[in-house]
Amino acid sequence: MANSEKKGWSGKSRGGKFGHQFFVWTVRLLGVRCAYVFLAFIVIYFIPFAPKATKAIWYYNRRRRGLGFFASIKELYCHYFVFGQTLIDKIAMKGGLTERYNYKFDNYDRFLEILNSGQGVVMIGAHIGCWEAGAGFFGGYGKRINIVMLDAEHKQIKEVLDENACSENNYKIIPLNQDIIEAMVQIKIALNNGEYICFNGDRYMAEDNLTKVEFLGAEAQLPTGPFKIATKCRVPIVFYYAMRESGCSYRFIFEEPVMEKRGSIESLVEQYRASLERVVTKYPRQWFNFYDFWRTKN
Repeated sequence: MANSEKKGWSGKSRGGKFGHQFFVWTVRLLGVRCAYVFLAFIVIYFIPFAPKATKAIWYYNRRRRGLGFFASIKELYCHYFVFGQTLIDKIAMKGGLTERYNYKFDNYDRFLEILNSGQGVVMIGAHIGCWEAGAGFFGGYGKRINIVMLDAEHKQIKEVLDENACSENNYKIIPLNQDIIEAMVQIKIALNNGEYICFNGDRYMAEDNLTKVEFLGAEAQLPTGPFKIATKCRVPIVFYYAMRESGCSYRFIFEEPVMEKRGSIESLVEQYRASLERVVTKYPRQWFNFYDFWRTKN
């Protein structure tokens, strides 16, 4: 995981090339459920050897969710396990095993209506659930999706996933590693072409363009950039989450905030905060913000 106490999220994910390759082989030879069995033992390693992430999960469960000591210990293990499940699911889906999963949709018809409006869309999600679970179900829409992200994944890990994928990603990446002006130009061009720009609204890479909010009973900060882009470009916003449910099932949640005529940034951020808090409360083990989100030293 990453330390974001000074500069925000670094964009890197935990896990080496061998670990990812091991689960690729396991899923391919023994199946998804056998991979879950191996995962049950492997996650124990991360509790002591990923101290920053463990500290963040402990604070989240103990202080923000208000769980007791022993319940927090249980949740610490379960949190890592569910995170590992979503990574295995991602590997399986990229490997063409989408038929092993069941899918449910909330507000899907309205979501398609917005996508078909032809005016471009800003989609804002979070590091919760597994948004990639829906990538294969966007069909032709996927070619118009542009994901804005800090492309800091280790190249070897990305190579493992790409080499074992049955098909190429049907979406495009706008990396924030490059010049920020160039990224903004790409975003503007995509929106002008009626394409979709996707952000994760629960992390930030820099200290500017932040606003303070109360999240799960404590002060935190959320980036305002995605909301400013949507209001300046006068395009609709959709909140999107792909949540894992019992068995091998995923629920895709689409929520549409109220867009005021003059585009109040504060109102949009508050609607996103409330939306994310509802989803986190319903799926508490699936919020994978493994860093000091509340900027506390406790």
